[in-house]
Amino acid sequence: MTDIAVIGAGIAGLACAQQLTQAGYSVLVVEKSRGLGGRVATRRLHGTWADHGACYLKPKGELLRRFVELLSDRDILKVWTDKVYELKSNAPIYQPTSSCPRYVAPGGMSAIAKFFGQGLEVLLNQRVIAITLTPENSWRLTLESSNEELTARAIVVAIPAPQALMLLTPLGESLLDAVFLDNLRAVEFDPCISAIAGYFPTSQPLPVWKALSFMDDADLAWIGLDSSKRSNPQQPHFVVHSSADFAQRHLETQDLQPAGEHLLQRAAESLSLPWLNTPDWIQVHRWRYAFPTRPWHEAVLSAETPLPLVCCGDWCGGNLIEGAMLSGLAAAEQINNQMRHLPLDNINFLNIFN
Repeated sequence: MTDIAVIGAGIAGLACAQQLTQAGYSVLVVEKSRGLGGRVATRRLHGTWADHGACYLKPKGELLRRFVELLSDRDILKVWTDKVYELKSNAPIYQPTSSCPRYVAPGGMSAIAKFFGQGLEVLLNQRVIAITLTPENSWRLTLESSNEELTARAIVVAIPAPQALMLLTPLGESLLDAVFLDNLRAVEFDPCISAIAGYFPTSQPLPVWKALSFMDDADLAWIGLDSSKRSNPQQPHFVVHSSADFAQRHLETQDLQPAGEHLLQRAAESLSLPWLNTPDWIQVHRWRYAFPTRPWHEAVLSAETPLPLVCCGDWCGGNLIEGAMLSGLAAAEQINNQMRHLPLDNINFLNIFN
């Protein structure tokens, strides 16, 4: 028995778990993947790292600004670039006159999540396939791979709303009212397909930009010279993100390799870099829930259940990493209000890492 089970080790789940752990609760984080971070994701391949999820941090609000400062002081983050170039059809590449620093982790963006998750009890490679209420008045979580069961007094569901809906719907309206399920059902996401491609060291010329957005391309959304984030890269490699429409067309495609090759071909043509179409290696990843397009309008979505059950994520109240952090902290506060009312102080949240 643990006080609180957090399902999902993305930024929202980790922020919630840290806040509740520091308050004195016993917290267990359960994550279906083999690493922390959710869409703050990095792949280790061909002797390097590649960020195929979140590309960089662009701090706007106070919380994320302080978090970036903290990680910069620890040499986890550095400024990558202060400009994202833009390309429109039938126009030259445009360099914005305004500048804003974008921060990256030279060791891969997943280093942010590893830092965020320090000190937490986490079960990796464990998918929760069922949640039930026990006669002893606790939540029971059934795990897929081990067929084991966990029990908790409260649950935080920190995964994309469509996945939360699939997990929670079997509880039925006897426990979850129809309005709660309808609110979950109303949240919508755009998908994205990411292609990581490495090139021979002799590939030239490398672009002057490090990141570029395609403003009106039917297939492409973004490309980054990901190897420029690394210290002493052995070969150039790029990460390409598709448009939502392109990803939607290939959402159920079993073999994504041709889709990734098409993205590289389109990028090579648009950017007049023909060698982009002949990579040394390529890997393709599907993000089914990449960007919340119709989020829930509050920081959390709470269920009226006998025991606390709260949903959070970047789809609550906004998106991106800062939205996820704020949603996770709001979920911790909501859970605490329904349990022991231990002292929580969001203002000093980041001090737990000092």
